[in-house]
Amino acid sequence: MANQDHRSEIVFPQTLFVTGTDTEIGKTVLSATLCCGLQAEYWKPVQSGLEPRTDSDAVAEWAGMDADRIHSETYRLNTPMSPHASAEIDGVEIDLNAFSLPECRRDHLIVEGAGGILVPLNREEMILDLMVRLNLPVLLVARSTLGTLNHTLMSLQVMRSRGLSIWGVVLNGPYHPSNEQAILHYGKPRHLFRSLPLETINADTLNDHFNQTFRSDVTS
Repeated sequence: MANQDHRSEIVFPQTLFVTGTDTEIGKTVLSATLCCGLQAEYWKPVQSGLEPRTDSDAVAEWAGMDADRIHSETYRLNTPMSPHASAEIDGVEIDLNAFSLPECRRDHLIVEGAGGILVPLNREEMILDLMVRLNLPVLLVARSTLGTLNHTLMSLQVMRSRGLSIWGVVLNGPYHPSNEQAILHYGKPRHLFRSLPLETINADTLNDHFNQTFRSDVTS
């Protein structure tokens, strides 16, 4: 059941899949932001790279989350590479049938992908196929600056072609009105949000970031 956070007019899905147009695009910080603002639980289905810390470790530390709000990864791979390559190094093969949503005790669950939607999981399937299997509303994180239009619009088109519901897009970086208007016109997201990078990341700054990012919807 979807509900409405008291600090925002935005109605959030109970479970939300956070993906990005690229790696290092800000997915993990945005996931931690949502975990703070919604008091959500967190799940990273595939973790590639365990040192110096995992994304689950980072989210838990930044958001000040107890262990019972962090769900174990289905696959923990040692090397920070694409999951298919990291799995090959570890001598395992990622099986799409191994993934199932964890049981949650809270109102919200944030699920974070790995890299972009066409990052391979194995020789046949990609993150996109995992998203289709889980069938969750999607929040796409993209950079706000030059080059974002092709990556963002292409990602939206591919996800929609597979029947996924796009809940929203977050443009991460400096305000760029031309790119915003183009994504609104051509991509037609249900929600479009602006996010500025954080210099310091902790529970206080993440709560502020939640209010600043999700307080208003550019599409409204």
